[in-house]
Amino acid sequence: MKIAIPSQAPGGLDADLSPHFGHCPAFTLLEISEQGIQELGVLPNQGHAAGGCLAPVMMLKQAGVQALVAGGMGARPLAGFQQVGIQVYYNEGAPTVRQAAGLVAAGQARLFGPAQVCGGHGEGTCGQH
Repeated sequence: MKIAIPSQAPGGLDADLSPHFGHCPAFTLLEISEQGIQELGVLPNQGHAAGGCLAPVMMLKQAGVQALVAGGMGARPLAGFQQVGIQVYYNEGAPTVRQAAGLVAAGQARLFGPAQVCGGHGEGTCGQH
């Protein structure tokens, strides 16, 4: 399974997690399989330019990502990930990419749900802080 994890720069397995997917500097791309966790590379976040909250969703879909591990996001991007078939897992407070990926690999990361969605800053926003 190809996953993306919002990361602080410069990204990679030992990078700290970025607390909110939409504002992260980069996404660390990993492959999780029976053979373990393999780093595939780092994809710089293009932010919310054209496409607003859904721009990062579409970028990750185009990169072949099947799952995202995040600590926070608004309801709109969560719905966008669900619509394009990308599962979103909660990072369970893991501090690094390696630890968050390990939770997914071990089946210990919950699917992202209403309890993890950010409250937002008004109607029509990403709900980002």
